[in-house]
Amino acid sequence: MARFNSFRQFYPYYLQEHRNTVCRRLHFIGSWAVLVCLLLALWQRSGGWLWAALICGYGFAWVGHFFFEKNRPATFRHPLYSFVGDWVMFFDILRGRVKI
Repeated sequence: MARFNSFRQFYPYYLQEHRNTVCRRLHFIGSWAVLVCLLLALWQRSGGWLWAALICGYGFAWVGHFFFEKNRPATFRHPLYSFVGDWVMFFDILRGRVKI
């Protein structure tokens, strides 16, 4: 297992683990779904939407990894860096720095 001393070191590895376009698209869709679920949780004051956010976020991502990328999600080895990487990649996609 690779060791990283900082997120700056980790992020290039994270992007390598997301080379497949469909996988990146599923991550992007899942991240949008998480934001929608969080807004619904606040609006409806319902904790059930928090579970839905968790399922959407990881569900879309893991389908991308298992069926399209054919690798093991970085979440299993580097959970915190991977969580941050999901959101950095999401915003990099929005800015056009990462292609989908």
